[in-house]
Amino acid sequence: MNKRIGKQTVKIASNPRIIATMSTVGPKEGEGPLKDYFDVIMKDDMFNQDSYEKAESAMLYTTITECIKKAKLTEKDIDFLCCGDLLNQTISSSFAARNIDIPYIGLYGACSTMTESLSVGSMLMDGNFGKYIIVGTSSHFSSAERQFRFPLEYGSQRAPTAQWTVTGSGAMILGKEGNFPYVTHVTIGKVKDYGIKDANNMGASMVPAAVSTIYQHFKDTGRKPEDYDLIATGDLGKVGRELVEKLLLEYGYNMKGIYVDCGEIIYDNEKQETGSGGSGCGCSAVVDCGYIYKNMLNGTLKRVLLVSTGALMSTTSSQQGESIPGIAHAVSIEY
Repeated sequence: MNKRIGKQTVKIASNPRIIATMSTVGPKEGEGPLKDYFDVIMKDDMFNQDSYEKAESAMLYTTITECIKKAKLTEKDIDFLCCGDLLNQTISSSFAARNIDIPYIGLYGACSTMTESLSVGSMLMDGNFGKYIIVGTSSHFSSAERQFRFPLEYGSQRAPTAQWTVTGSGAMILGKEGNFPYVTHVTIGKVKDYGIKDANNMGASMVPAAVSTIYQHFKDTGRKPEDYDLIATGDLGKVGRELVEKLLLEYGYNMKGIYVDCGEIIYDNEKQETGSGGSGCGCSAVVDCGYIYKNMLNGTLKRVLLVSTGALMSTTSSQQGESIPGIAHAVSIEY
């Protein structure tokens, strides 16, 4: 049976259930508008470790293991761990995985990694390659700043278009049975690059990929914005969200009242001085695993399209004057 529909979308016929989620955030995220939806709010962003990188890996490890406990499962019950992060060689994920007794598939989609891992996990489930699969990702403000921008000690001034990397980690467990939200479609994105080189305007660099994936999802499935209760991009921030709305309207899709960006809603941007909003793998991860999932469980949301977005840059490519390619993957979830 051909499970492909249209050009880029896969119909997940077996409808894998998201039987449990876990979200862990840092103190700043715990002061934002969505604080009541997160499972764990850290008291400090060091997480009892002696480096930010170790803190991020420990946060991800804790999120994964606590998610397994929440589902009343053990590591032996899980067939695959699909995970990734922002750091070089995805060290947050691989260092967390070395302490977890589960076969590991390391993924890198920059900030799109939450829906990338959910897409891969859902297709593995649909192929009947596992009974339970856990997917997840993480990011940390201080580890990302150190790798991609400036050391915190430098005290550099932030541009109005800049975004604040979310300190957070999210995980989901996919299973075959139970009354839980379930995955129906996966739309795998294409890499898009419109020549933006400003690392302080990552939202704009990811907009072409977000628009491309959402547009293709609509074309492939025959759906329209109004068929969803919520469409959420990952971390475009205020600047990127406005551009997506404008560009999709030119294609005839009115997103007003249905569309939000996780990076824009996770912080109170004015009070918390987060510029255009949040970013990082953890941004869409904790909003999806916390705010969105819990609103599906309580019946507020019945059909949601998650579209995590990523900027596929590196410190080396930026130093060589390269532009910033973007990617976005979409997952349709219903309950």
